[in-house]
Amino acid sequence: QLRLVESEGGSVQPGGSLTLSCAASGNTLDAYNIGWFRQAPGKEREGISCLAKTGRTLDYVLFPKGRFTIFRDNAKNTMYLRMNDLKPEDTGVYYCAAQLPIRGCAYEFDYWGQGIQVTVSS
Repeated sequence: QLRLVESEGGSVQPGGSLTLSCAASGNTLDAYNIGWFRQAPGKEREGISCLAKTGRTLDYVLFPKGRFTIFRDNAKNTMYLRMNDLKPEDTGVYYCAAQLPIRGCAYEFDYWGQGIQVTVSS
């Protein structure tokens, strides 16, 4: 069974950058589509982006293009979310996730990390 563990969250000032990591174990991450989600305080969890096994990227949310980037390092069995120009409204708990390739980046994922806090504040 695939297990996912996030790291590298924390606090950052507005305009700053942060790269979240999500290490996989129990199986190879390159066999799955991968995604990142976030849950802001008082709001429902929302999808950010999905990177398919094929290399296709789907952005679930209309972020300004290029501000958030999902990528993976198969040699490290790890996925990442690079976040630039962070804003206070980006504050929340961020989750990594993986799904079987047949789901095609649909909004249903099979494996989830435990979540990690990101706080954007001056």
